[in-house]
Amino acid sequence: MKTPKLKFYDKGFISKFGNFTRVEVFSAGTTVLNLDIYENQICKDSFKCQNAKSFNREYLHKSYKENFLKELFEKEEKTIVHRDKKNNILIKILKD
Repeated sequence: MKTPKLKFYDKGFISKFGNFTRVEVFSAGTTVLNLDIYENQICKDSFKCQNAKSFNREYLHKSYKENFLKELFEKEEKTIVHRDKKNNILIKILKD
């Protein structure tokens, strides 16, 4: 995941629960990113929960729809690449 404010190039886990999806990224055995993605809010370990629209505005771009991340991380494909050159965003997910 590479955005103007988030840069992570490591391995992790995507876990789906009843009402949210958890994305955990590790580097050298240490958690470097932990996101709980709900339908209308996103909780990151380094800040309190914020609504998905304000998260997108701050970390992605205001043009992204509210549940963009949830839909992206819940896709079933083995390889997912979202490239937005205009806003300098790359999200690449490779599933084992």
